[in-house]
Amino acid sequence: MKNKNKNSDQLRREYDFDYSKAVRGKYYRRMLDEGSNVVILDPDISKAFRDSSSVNEALRSLLELTRSTKRLTGRSTKRGKKLRAA
Repeated sequence: MKNKNKNSDQLRREYDFDYSKAVRGKYYRRMLDEGSNVVILDPDISKAFRDSSSVNEALRSLLELTRSTKRLTGRSTKRGKKLRAA
């Protein structure tokens, strides 16, 4: 059983931060330069997925579908150009 502290909403002494020295957006520029791996989903989209692995799986499926569709379209277009040229 855990001890419940009366002042549970207070920070411990070792976590006493001096916010007067804080700088807003300190790492913002670096994040823009290096890129970020955080993606914000709209609420309706996030309801459709239970976790990040399911989002990744769906996106990989979509990428594979677009690659296969692009190959099919590319082949039929090239064949059509050859027939027109002849």
